[in-house]
Amino acid sequence: MIWETFNVMRDLPRLHEITSTLIRYGMADIVRALGIGTLLERAGRFLHWKAQTDIMHLDAPVRVRRALEELGPTFVKLGQVMATRVDVFPPNWITEFEKLQSSVPPLPFEDLLPQLEAALGCSPHDIFQDLQTEAAAAASIAQVHHARLQDGTPVILKIRRPGIRARIDADLRILMHLARLVEHEMPELRRYQPVQIVLQFSRSIRRELDLAAEARNIERFAENFADSDAIVIPKVFWEWTSESMNVQQWVDGVPGNDLAAVEAAGLDRKQLGAHGADAVLKMVMIDGFYHADPHPGNVFYLPGNRVAMIDFGMVGRLTGQRRDQLVDLLAALAGKDDEAMLDVLLEWTGDAAVDESKLAADVNEFVFNYVNVPLGDLRLGALLVDLTRIMRDHCLVMPADFALLFKTLITLEGLGRQLDPEFDMVEHLTPFVRKVITDRYTPAALIKRGKRNVHDVFSLFTGLPRDVARLIKEARRGKFKIDLDLKRLERFSHQIDHSVNRLTLGILTASLVIGSSIVMTVKGGPTLFGLPLFGLLGFVAAFFNSIWLILSIWRSGKD
Repeated sequence: MIWETFNVMRDLPRLHEITSTLIRYGMADIVRALGIGTLLERAGRFLHWKAQTDIMHLDAPVRVRRALEELGPTFVKLGQVMATRVDVFPPNWITEFEKLQSSVPPLPFEDLLPQLEAALGCSPHDIFQDLQTEAAAAASIAQVHHARLQDGTPVILKIRRPGIRARIDADLRILMHLARLVEHEMPELRRYQPVQIVLQFSRSIRRELDLAAEARNIERFAENFADSDAIVIPKVFWEWTSESMNVQQWVDGVPGNDLAAVEAAGLDRKQLGAHGADAVLKMVMIDGFYHADPHPGNVFYLPGNRVAMIDFGMVGRLTGQRRDQLVDLLAALAGKDDEAMLDVLLEWTGDAAVDESKLAADVNEFVFNYVNVPLGDLRLGALLVDLTRIMRDHCLVMPADFALLFKTLITLEGLGRQLDPEFDMVEHLTPFVRKVITDRYTPAALIKRGKRNVHDVFSLFTGLPRDVARLIKEARRGKFKIDLDLKRLERFSHQIDHSVNRLTLGILTASLVIGSSIVMTVKGGPTLFGLPLFGLLGFVAAFFNSIWLILSIWRSGKD
């Protein structure tokens, strides 16, 4: 607790900046509810509590998006992560979050030189030829410069911005503090799981800060597609790669968002869409490790209808269990099996309270709406959006890795339809689902599951006597404990504490009034203005105590 308080005090300037921005964009009520304004004003930092009138006419999602943009790289990245939570935020919010871009003005190359020399151990001009000092691209975390190796190989240098890690670390500390406050003080927002979103975001952005980790991702994808002629993954040059910089092969192709250039190059758009979809679905369904941001800006098209992917900072991972759940869901959708789909959704809910009968009715209606839709007309993106709407209506939150996956599949289908208006995502997905289901029942898979089940049962029975003995010993020593998770119990205890303090002060004030009245009737002793001094002092003390009590009660009623 002391260390957390120290961190908050250390980050007060940044906290003041964040709070002022939120107030200016019409979120003063949130600041008041969290008590941040009180903390800052006690620290001597004055806050302007009025929102700008030219901003307040905007819709809430627009105001939040603009506030995130103004707050800088960390909050822009947070908004991009929230754009993946289609299960939490409604479509109009997702649309605004998707507008957040990481592009920022590039830093002068001279500002990068000290970091480059420290990473390489020498001047970059000694290693690279034709090193371009003008950035080819710039984002919030890193910027890209073109160069050539000594043998003439074209490469790009992806260089992390100096000082960005310290700024992001400070913002992450503040975000986690705010997320905990939101969960504690604002029950109506608790369903959005702010702490879990910040944790997911922290893991994501820390991975992006480590450019060597991105290089490892690239190599893993290269291994997974080593046998494919249709997919190109850039080569990493490890001898010059570090945490603050990586060096990759430059991919010279047609940008994914330039369809006119695709036509001019004579490429087959239908085949390009098929190659891209099959590649991402292989990553998801077979490898369990996928590119989580396959938008057109991260895709290039090469001669021979090949597809190259870049920017592997944002990746997703799926365990075998998660892939099985995904296949069960997709199989239930394909088979119009509402009961199987309900089982998957309930498995995701965990301990959350849910009206199963109402959820079952909504799932049944959802399945009924797709019963007569021909397979070729089925739009996976629209289907997933409808499914996440049901989850939002029932305050269900899917696992974070699934939320990212759903967003990836929706983005992938959009990319495929951009290339080929007749693109059928379900047609490409079906073979992968069949393969995963078939692999479940191979002799090797059945033997593996059988061994695991036998091991679990054996461990349970062999460990049972030890667990029971430990339980009995703790009961004999009086250390047997039952943990009850009572929400807002800490806040309730604080309220009782404040009430007892006010009651005690009220009794003391009443005693002062009574005692001072008695002293006033006693003759003799020191006087002031012709009145007994001690009686007068008692009334003055009682007066100030009464003022404090009135203000305290008024403030608590306002809160």
